[in-house]
Amino acid sequence: MSNWIDIAALDDIPPRGARVVKTAAGCVAIFRTHDDEVFALDDRCPHKGGALSEGLVHGHAVTCPLHGLVISLEDGRARGPDEGRVATHAVKVEGGRILLDAARLRRRAAA
Repeated sequence: MSNWIDIAALDDIPPRGARVVKTAAGCVAIFRTHDDEVFALDDRCPHKGGALSEGLVHGHAVTCPLHGLVISLEDGRARGPDEGRVATHAVKVEGGRILLDAARLRRRAAA
């Protein structure tokens, strides 16, 4: 069962930008790509823990600002010499508003 929570207006995040949502399960980075797609990932690089929300968004990927690890926004997998994966979160846009699935966040916080 999904429980969507309103995060922000799509226009609150610039193209190729990000915002952070603080939750009981940790910080989630919300990314907007150049083509107005929206993705949500844990805001922590699997390599050195850098804040992905401060990274460079390009295509459907983000580059960690600490060591340049490239993370897919679509599946959270690292590309390049280092491996790792970042948890992804269900997110959608309806009526110009960004909605995040809170059900998964609650399950993670309870674990």
